Amino acid sequence: MLIGRSQEQARLRALAEAARDGAGGALVLRGGPGIGKTALLDWAAELPAATVLRAAGAEFEADLPFAGLSQLLRPVLDRLDGLPAPQRDALAGAFGLGPAHAADRLLVGFGVLSLLSSVDGPLLCLVDDAQWLDSVSADALLFAARRLGAEGVALVLAARPGAMEPSGLPELPLEGLGPADAERLLEPGLDPAVRHRLLTEAEGNPLALLELPRTAAPHAGALPERLREAFHGQIAALPPATRAALLAAAAEDSGDLAAVLRTTTAADLRPAEEARLIEVAGGRVRFRHPLIRAAAYHGASLAERVAAHTALAGALTGPESADRRAWHRAAAATGPDDEVAAALEDSADTARARGGYGAAAAAYERAAELSTTPAAQARRLLLAAENGLHAGALGTAVALAERAGGLDTDPAFLARVGFVEGQAWFWQGNFQAAYDLISYGGAYRHAVHPAWYLGEPALGECLDRLARLDADPVARYVVAAVRGRPRPLAEVADRRTALDPAVSPRDLVELCGFAFVAGQDAEAHELAAALAGRCRAEGLAGLLPTLLFFQAEAELFAGRHRDAAVSAAEGLALARDGGQPLWISQLSAVRALLAALAGDEDPCRAAVADALAAASPGCPPAGHTWAQWALALADLAQGRPEAAVPRLLPLQSDPYAHHVVAYRSIPDLIEAAVRAGTPSTVEPYLPRLAALADRTAQPWAQAVLLRCRALLSGDEHEYLLSLKLPVSAFERARTELLYGEWLRRARRKADARRVLQQALETFDRLAARPWSARARSELAATGLPSSPASPEPAAARLTPQELQIARLAAQGLSNRDIAGQLFLSPKTVAYHLYKAYPKLGVTARTDLAALPL
Repeated sequence: MLIGRSQEQARLRALAEAARDGAGGALVLRGGPGIGKTALLDWAAELPAATVLRAAGAEFEADLPFAGLSQLLRPVLDRLDGLPAPQRDALAGAFGLGPAHAADRLLVGFGVLSLLSSVDGPLLCLVDDAQWLDSVSADALLFAARRLGAEGVALVLAARPGAMEPSGLPELPLEGLGPADAERLLEPGLDPAVRHRLLTEAEGNPLALLELPRTAAPHAGALPERLREAFHGQIAALPPATRAALLAAAAEDSGDLAAVLRTTTAADLRPAEEARLIEVAGGRVRFRHPLIRAAAYHGASLAERVAAHTALAGALTGPESADRRAWHRAAAATGPDDEVAAALEDSADTARARGGYGAAAAAYERAAELSTTPAAQARRLLLAAENGLHAGALGTAVALAERAGGLDTDPAFLARVGFVEGQAWFWQGNFQAAYDLISYGGAYRHAVHPAWYLGEPALGECLDRLARLDADPVARYVVAAVRGRPRPLAEVADRRTALDPAVSPRDLVELCGFAFVAGQDAEAHELAAALAGRCRAEGLAGLLPTLLFFQAEAELFAGRHRDAAVSAAEGLALARDGGQPLWISQLSAVRALLAALAGDEDPCRAAVADALAAASPGCPPAGHTWAQWALALADLAQGRPEAAVPRLLPLQSDPYAHHVVAYRSIPDLIEAAVRAGTPSTVEPYLPRLAALADRTAQPWAQAVLLRCRALLSGDEHEYLLSLKLPVSAFERARTELLYGEWLRRARRKADARRVLQQALETFDRLAARPWSARARSELAATGLPSSPASPEPAAARLTPQELQIARLAAQGLSNRDIAGQLFLSPKTVAYHLYKAYPKLGVTARTDLAALPL
């Protein structure tokens, strides 16, 4: 029976009941040592549920990749074959059930989500001491937890303060018991003075209330230390052989009883069992509390700990124990040892091959510390930095790279150091540091990305150097896209190139971005879509936010706003899952712009806030230019042109003048200035738009240039020429609206009605509500009675994810196939279809194919 935890029990019961009802969710149970987290998990394990899975992090196993996941998922690994192939292969390789597979770290999370959701009936997952989970297990569980919704899965992670923060999950903080409950928990019959002292010392901590009475002397220091001293006193009273056995169990804190018994005997462990310090069952040794393990380990002398690790390393002889053996040997090392360092490096290589980059980084770093020469230390520290970068531990990667750079002055080695450190700074948003470090080693193809955000002189310098790489077609395309008229993108890379297994998708991604600079929007979309399809098939989820941003950008420029919303929503969710602030900022800003076009001003401002918040301290957010464009469009749409002009003007100067947004927003700047009555302020920017039209040789650029000239000059011929050129439906409708307004002012009402009616139909179809309202107002001014808004298309009632799923279902894909493509669980796919059917007015999957989605 738990005392004083009724509210916490109610919260856990509600979570389990939601899983039984087919919903799901996650909770972080947070509190310090001894506060009762384990007791609550034990209580929750007895709740009615079809399946309960349990695991606990262990301090020693924090550097063993997939240790936590293996422990939790072992009972359901027989379901691996039912997962989509990339997820199945990633988990099989991680757990040693198939070839080693260096999977995208997000893919592991998707695989965990799919595996949990495949369990029949409700599932309750309980993870204790989550602060000690290995990094890949922690990342995967947090990812799966954030996506739980319709899977019938409840996941509870118990962790200490400061660990796994921010988790992005609901949290339940555990505080000390109140005075009355603390009195109830304290054993009866104590001397009143002792009782008062214990209540004061324990501060409501349940473990302290139970354990401190076992020692008579008052304690000083923080409560965890006082508790550890109390446990140390209990351990000190045990026979010497039992203390040694307890130390072995503490050193091998994976709980492997067989390994412990190779260094001691079951009889030696028995007194510790009788003292309720450990439990032995099912081939495992479990300490009743982590502080008991800490007391057993840290209470021993250095010589005793070294002996324990040495004995355990000798006991772990099988190939399956190579990683644990290497770490025990490292723990036993009292100075540099090249043989142990080499074994630990082998362990790191294995972890890297399985996608356990965080564990690999830790092993390489420890191997460096055990190396006897500066060269070996530097090499292993750089390997640690590279794997830290892959694991998303960007600050750690920078620190490791800097340490490596201080040990080896070879220019080629320092170039590698600079590249790794520069990449880490880039993903943190420090573009200047990224550019300096990456360009130092001559990696100008990669340096152009941070240079793009810096502007001049860094961009010009980088392009000059790229221009010298005549043999590199990608470099030539990038330079021509910015400075001249590039060749067609298909001559550099097309769909076949994107799908070529010999070509890495990462080597082609930058081409998508520079295709927009070249004005080749349709080609950019084709390449991005092909690369995204390959990433879905191969499980390269970490690259998808970049590609989905480019897809959304192309769809926006093509006037396919609903498609852009689908791409941006999926990309943003993945960017958040993967901790990619650059793409969180960019994709949030694109969503803000789409909201502005739809007239949804509050969502627009909320998305702008998200875009501007996704930046490192002191560094500009990557989506700044898109965010300013979105706010300006919201002003323009809501009839505040005088507010739009000062938002857009700064984009025309460094460091933003070369950005795609700067050029594409010139038509909005000119329209806003004309409507605000200050056309002279923007006349200097018409030549920039003309230069874009000349450089790209694209009809859409010529069309908007002609529209802007007509706005500034009032020349009807320019409007007519603009309307003859192929352009997106939205941009054509904007030209029709402006031309119709000009015709109405010229008192040519009949002509104005015809043009305005065409614009209105397009705006209604695209759900561009502010522009629809403006077109209606202009039509009313011509004397045409106000017409009601066209009915909203059924597809517009769906959320972006519902629409995406409905489209795939309409193509005949099964829920499992859709789940594999979108990195969801089949149950989540079914849930979204269930919500979409009534919005679309259908009752069955077969009805979807006939709908205009």
